[in-house]
Amino acid sequence: MSWIDYARIPVWTGMGALLLFLIMYLDSLTTRYHDIQEMKSGNVAVTTRFMMKLIAQAYILGQSIAKSDVIWEAIIISVVSFVLLFVLEWLARTVLSKLTHFQLEEGIHEGKIANALFAGSLHIAGALIIGAV
Repeated sequence: MSWIDYARIPVWTGMGALLLFLIMYLDSLTTRYHDIQEMKSGNVAVTTRFMMKLIAQAYILGQSIAKSDVIWEAIIISVVSFVLLFVLEWLARTVLSKLTHFQLEEGIHEGKIANALFAGSLHIAGALIIGAV
């Protein structure tokens, strides 16, 4: 590796961290409750879902960085992947709600760990599929 390759590490890491923060912030706006306030209050279900979503987004971001030669390409891939994951989550929530009356968001807000693990596993499964592309 040349010194230029070493110089890219903090730039890509900083951009990745900023993008991950932005994506997680945007995701928190889509819930019917306030993630940070719920976590501060000790809601383990919200924390569980949030952490699994963070892992899923970090995996997608890592895959996009690994597959990209230039930083803007990694950013575009990550944003498109975030939108895809958001759509998949919405579809899963909608189908579950309509077919089984299983309300993931309400259960997570109420502190139900099973709901959080189910929702989080959807994020991770989606990330593994999206990241493989």
